[in-house]
Amino acid sequence: MTWRYKTLSNPTKPLAGWRVLVPRGGPWGDHVAADLRSRGAQPIVAPMINFAATDNAPALDAALARLADGDFDWMTITSATTVDVLSSHRAVVAPGTRIAAVGETTAAALIAAGYRVDLVPAEDNSARGLLAEWEAATQGVVPLRILTLRSEIAKPLLTEGLRRIGHEVESVVAYRTIGVPVDPRVVADVAAGKVQALLVTSGSVAEQVQAQFGPVPETTLVACIGPRTAKDAAALGLRVDLVAEAPSAEALIEALAHFAELR
Repeated sequence: MTWRYKTLSNPTKPLAGWRVLVPRGGPWGDHVAADLRSRGAQPIVAPMINFAATDNAPALDAALARLADGDFDWMTITSATTVDVLSSHRAVVAPGTRIAAVGETTAAALIAAGYRVDLVPAEDNSARGLLAEWEAATQGVVPLRILTLRSEIAKPLLTEGLRRIGHEVESVVAYRTIGVPVDPRVVADVAAGKVQALLVTSGSVAEQVQAQFGPVPETTLVACIGPRTAKDAAALGLRVDLVAEAPSAEALIEALAHFAELR
């Protein structure tokens, strides 16, 4: 069974005694771990995916050079990892090029890296949400020259949607996602039912959870960051117990806390 809960404002510590696996490290993992601790949980930060350079570096370099030259009207960014790629390449965005971010987390990463953000979906933080608001934001101007930067395994939903409504889109792979082996002690704890919840934050993480943990014990809650991730997890054969209504870490932890309170 899958549970869905809305935002919870209860400031207590409903996750006291819960060990929760956080599948990503870095600033994101640190932030999530701190939020979990504030709810009483014991986070286990065990990165399950990492990011590597694209196999087609010349294509990315060429696209970023054109970005600096002002060859694009818009650039779309679908993840904070893509922002890291821009920063590592010291990418310059021409003054006349506008930037669309798929979600608030990505927008925050862009601003922190010194880039501006011109469009973020108001409610649905996804490619579909961005497409739904695109025409209003661009005042129906067609065609626009758009650069879409994406992961190697990302579904081309945004690119195809923009092309379908008449835009000239250059889709470039910015990075690859690779699996990271989890510490055997963590694998053993999951198998023994000593971890109360696993956070699943993307289809890539779901794939690694399935591959590295196998059948997750029934006593361990599998919590997905949003409906899209839940759908990807289910397609991989991973049991899904809890789905956050919004694709954000905050909504995921709220859903987990709400579930714990109702137990």
